[in-house]
Amino acid sequence: MPLFNYSIVFLQKICDNRGRKNLANQVFSLEQKRSGFSGKLGFVLAAAGSAVGLGNIWRFPYLAAKYGGGIFLLVYILLAITFGFALMVAEIALGRKAQLSAVSAFAKFNRKFSFMGYLASIVPIIILPYYSVIGGWVIKYFVAFCCGNMSAAAQDGYFNSFISSTGEPVLYFAIFLGLTALIVLLGVEKGIEKVSKFMMPVLVILSLGVAVYSVCLPGAMDGVVYYFTPDFSHFSVTTVLAAMGQLFYSMSLAMGIMITYGSYMKKEVNIESSTRQISLFDTGIAFLAGLMIIPAVFSFSGGDQSALGQGPGLMFVTLPKVFETFPGGAVVGALFFLLVLFAALTSSISLMETVVSIFIDKFGWKRNVTCLIVLGGSVVLGLLSTLGYGIWADVKILGMQFLDFFDFISNSVIMPVVALITCIFVGYVIKPQALIDEVETGNVRFKSKKLFVIMIKYIAPIFILLILISSVLSAFGIIKI
Repeated sequence: MPLFNYSIVFLQKICDNRGRKNLANQVFSLEQKRSGFSGKLGFVLAAAGSAVGLGNIWRFPYLAAKYGGGIFLLVYILLAITFGFALMVAEIALGRKAQLSAVSAFAKFNRKFSFMGYLASIVPIIILPYYSVIGGWVIKYFVAFCCGNMSAAAQDGYFNSFISSTGEPVLYFAIFLGLTALIVLLGVEKGIEKVSKFMMPVLVILSLGVAVYSVCLPGAMDGVVYYFTPDFSHFSVTTVLAAMGQLFYSMSLAMGIMITYGSYMKKEVNIESSTRQISLFDTGIAFLAGLMIIPAVFSFSGGDQSALGQGPGLMFVTLPKVFETFPGGAVVGALFFLLVLFAALTSSISLMETVVSIFIDKFGWKRNVTCLIVLGGSVVLGLLSTLGYGIWADVKILGMQFLDFFDFISNSVIMPVVALITCIFVGYVIKPQALIDEVETGNVRFKSKKLFVIMIKYIAPIFILLILISSVLSAFGIIKI
């Protein structure tokens, strides 16, 4: 190694300022090892942790209830193993082949598409702050159940009173964001991977426990039947669009996250099998969330499905009432919100890591400095979202409060655009074979090669375009989804 180091110094000295010095710097950068996961297990658990989040716990059950229970579940699973699988393989392979985060990965393949890196990078920058606000709400309810305030949390007006205040929402938002930053500060292997290896198994155990409890409640079997039985009379185009939209939120697609995590992935790790395991983990948690919530609400409401149609309010308004009515509800409620907290943290960690990686790759900043800068920016944007329900409630953008606007612009507009251009980029610019070669590194056989090509080139772009159009029209009240 000393001879190598002296050679680098010699190269840098003899290079002039008109471009040759770049060659020496590139050789010098070979010494610097990019952060990475220790192996397949670390990658799969971290990526699954990114995918598993609030969207799985409250959004999936709400949509499943709204769009016919079993038929929505069936459509979602079919799309996850085709549409979601193909997009995730593409993003992971892009990241591993480029060895760069989203902001630089596209430019490495084709400089004309460098704008895509910036577009994809905007998504986690927007989502992280408001996601942390909701994470703070979860901590509030976890603390309430642990401190014996279950009855208060189950009262009408408790949730709205909390989010419309100033001190507590800001405090819990800061705690959640601080925990996220601390883990990211520790790095990929020592921070994200270690936490994921602990949180994800615990998340599965808690999900199974609460699901079993829910199914055993009086009258819950009607909810189980509704959730498991596909009723094709409820099938429609909107069912497919809603299921596909959920895939974006649930599987962390079109956010730059999987590209970033792919850049940390070792070459010997099988991309195809890892993607299937991540999809299985993510879909499994979403399935268990439905099994936790739908039968419980059926039991509580006497089979009234309208009790399920509250979006985020389902978790913060209806479920505390459900827990209050049953023996041991305080303990089960505390475990449930602990489960949700773990799910929220694993996703917020991936969001912050993606943003941190973007700035490190772009500007060469040190990790600890970058984490503090990202933390500061997230605090500023997060305050808009949390105070948007309180002292700034009258300030709205396009008729939406800050959090709702950030959610709309990132999830309903930018993410579908990023996914659509990614499909065009892979399918018609660099060609699918470029990523197939990456998947087959080390003579690994890509078993779903034909499915991947068909989805990326033909099917996915059409459906993504439909999602984009329908989401925008729905947001402005032109159509209902």
